[in-house]
Amino acid sequence: MTEKGTLETLEIERILQLLPHRYPFLLVDRIIEVDGDDSAVGIKNVTFNEPHFTGHFPGNPVMPGVLIIEAMAQTAGAIVLHKMGAKETALVFFMTIDNAKFRKPVVPGDRLEIHVRKQKQRGGIFKFGCQAIVDGAKVAEAEVQAMVTLADAA
Repeated sequence: MTEKGTLETLEIERILQLLPHRYPFLLVDRIIEVDGDDSAVGIKNVTFNEPHFTGHFPGNPVMPGVLIIEAMAQTAGAIVLHKMGAKETALVFFMTIDNAKFRKPVVPGDRLEIHVRKQKQRGGIFKFGCQAIVDGAKVAEAEVQAMVTLADAA
């Protein structure tokens, strides 16, 4: 939380400062309800013109599950780096993905909400519980673990 007790919002300009990802692999448009590196809600506006829909699947576009997981990891990584202050160049690397479940397809026109909550931190290693929600319904969930490292050390 900020000093006044209100939750922060990270607009796309800040996300671009924090994450090295760019189109077509940046999968978070905005991050709202940021509470330090404890929790946040990432927003991904799913649009038909994204390149993966040409092949997944023609005539029945569905967002690949691996991209939903990646959106979860990007949301979690961005709030960790934001809390660090992004004073130094850092990278976030996936370590594990556990208990991934996909419950409903995500399709163009959906507003994907990626809810992340820190479960554990040990040094530069973070574990987040994540849920993806569309129109109030859980469409996916997973636990992701990642390591934050200085870019020069990578």
